[in-house]
Amino acid sequence: MQRRTFLKLGSAATVGIASSSVSVVAEKVSAPKIERYVPLGGTDLKISDIAFGCSRLSDAELVRYAYDRGVTYFDTAESYRGGTSESAVGAALSGVRDKVVIASKTKARAGQSSKQMMIALENSLKRLRTDYVDIYYNHAVNHPDRMKNPEWAIFTERAIEQGKIRYRGMSGHGSRLVECLDYALDNDLVDVALVAFNFAQDPTFEEELRYLFHYVALQPELVRVIKKARAKGTGIVAMKTLMGARLHDMRPFERDGATFAQAALRWVLAGGLVDSAAISMTGFAEIDEYIGASGYRKVADSDFNLLARYTSLQANRYCQHGCGICIDSCPDKLQIPEILRVRMYDADYGDRALAVAGYEALDHQATACIECVDQPCIDACPNNIPIAAYTLDAANRFEMA
Repeated sequence: MQRRTFLKLGSAATVGIASSSVSVVAEKVSAPKIERYVPLGGTDLKISDIAFGCSRLSDAELVRYAYDRGVTYFDTAESYRGGTSESAVGAALSGVRDKVVIASKTKARAGQSSKQMMIALENSLKRLRTDYVDIYYNHAVNHPDRMKNPEWAIFTERAIEQGKIRYRGMSGHGSRLVECLDYALDNDLVDVALVAFNFAQDPTFEEELRYLFHYVALQPELVRVIKKARAKGTGIVAMKTLMGARLHDMRPFERDGATFAQAALRWVLAGGLVDSAAISMTGFAEIDEYIGASGYRKVADSDFNLLARYTSLQANRYCQHGCGICIDSCPDKLQIPEILRVRMYDADYGDRALAVAGYEALDHQATACIECVDQPCIDACPNNIPIAAYTLDAANRFEMA
């Protein structure tokens, strides 16, 4: 990043939001706890404002540690760690089932039958050691045909009648998220939505960034559809809140106990668009750090400074969820954002297992990129992500392994 941008960022905390901000609490207790519980949309569920995302979970002790600090919402899926995530949640929470909210997911395809969906649910219930889940999501929906499948409505209605699920939902972070969520809302197919949403997708944050450096928010309709969902009483849980979560890149700039991750979570929670933020928790220290953002209803004085600096460092390497502008540039119709996402899991998260599982699940992998000469995707990203280099790197990481 250019030196003048760094100098601008040095005083950015006073721009725009400072007048409505609050001071950061410099000293946190050694064992932070959840400070706020919120109603989840129009459901009768009340959940912690920081939720435990279980996509990288295999250790039941982490779940119990988070529960002991007040976390009451745990978000897992049948595909996470090949079912190990659900098993860990079940082992940790079986004795306190009535005190927590558990959500799980299945990828109900467009041609799948309600019987197949029921089998998937029952397998999840066995791993979770419970008779029911509070929320059951159609997972990672990126085409409206998956929600249009009448078998999904038949299955969820039957499962609710049988007491196996309490509320139905949809999760998504792909390029057609808005279209899919619009359809689900218009047809009353969801009680809760789990959506990718972070500070960099907030129009108010983007507006402030224009004073500092070029940045393009790539899903302008997302806020509209979230507001539509809230008006209908649909619960909203945010995921992907840390914009890639390159936490170590920000450690040199964090001061007085306030961290980038806490700033990102505070921004999402303070905006009034979501009920709770689900975030992957992979260690005890991480849990303490994330829970440290609980209870805030306003951003802190230093938050904008940290978030702007992070965006300036990562904007040209982070594929913004829900964009998809680059897809039409590829003659092989590769789902470029999905390829970049699984590459991020390996290159940035250091989670090889999650990356490999995600890559193997892609309908179209990056094989074609190995011999691609013209590289038509090279200038397709408004934020100048080096798409061709990243997709080739993904092919080398996963195809050649």
